Amino acid sequence: PDMVRAIAAGKPVRIRSPHAIRPWQHVLEPLSGYLTLAEHLYTQGADFAEGFNFGPHDIDARPVEWIIARLCESWGSGASWELDGAPQPHEAHYLKLDCSKARSRLQWQPRWHLGHTIDMIVAWHQAHASGADMRALTLAQIDTYQHTAHL
Repeated sequence: PDMVRAIAAGKPVRIRSPHAIRPWQHVLEPLSGYLTLAEHLYTQGADFAEGFNFGPHDIDARPVEWIIARLCESWGSGASWELDGAPQPHEAHYLKLDCSKARSRLQWQPRWHLGHTIDMIVAWHQAHASGADMRALTLAQIDTYQHTAHL
């Protein structure tokens, strides 16, 4: 959200840790995981009453610098970023979710790779800024997600 707000305001995005790796994903990914888990709980009961992680594919573990460069490319016209040179508190360099249990027990996996995820996020925010029918766009994105084969 901070990146999109800055770009929409015509300001460069200020990045603290360009080499940090974070588990970026579209909101539809964990939501599909929660719904899959709910279905298993309903049909198979307490055997699935435990914690599960829903996150991106390992190949989509990208540094913040890659994310923001891809976001700026997808946004187009004037989107940019800059390094925030101010002293920063310590942050973990690599954050990752272990989703192996969700994959093996629920047969869940993410559907969208990171580049496509960024394109969908940009399309949604640009449509919102232009006053588009957000209900229709959101439903269309959900439909696209539902009809995307598992990767």
